Amino acid sequence: MTATPLRMAGLRCEDARQVARDVLSAHGVGERLVADVLLVVSELVSNAVRHAGGVTDFHVRHLRDCVAVDVSDATPACPRAPGTPVEAPGGFGWMLVNRIAARTEIRSGRAGKTITALIPLSAAT
Repeated sequence: MTATPLRMAGLRCEDARQVARDVLSAHGVGERLVADVLLVVSELVSNAVRHAGGVTDFHVRHLRDCVAVDVSDATPACPRAPGTPVEAPGGFGWMLVNRIAARTEIRSGRAGKTITALIPLSAAT
């Protein structure tokens, strides 16, 4: 297992995507899986910035059978998949994360929450 922690106030999507690229590159992950992981990273980080005051912790881990993306923020409120009409902007990021990830986990507490998205390595085939 390889883990790359990044604790940074004001983490930007670009920075988080670069960390993910570095981890995946070190493991020779294919382009299709890289694209899926980068989309998940972008959605989770941008949602934390937009709706939860920013990222408090960020990790990308290459595991035996999946890539795990962990994004923490300071609010315990769980993401919602609102019934957004197709013509309205926004509201689709959480749905995309759940389509790409084999599983998502939300651990919530007083200090905030951590969302983990598990993207299977088999998604690259």
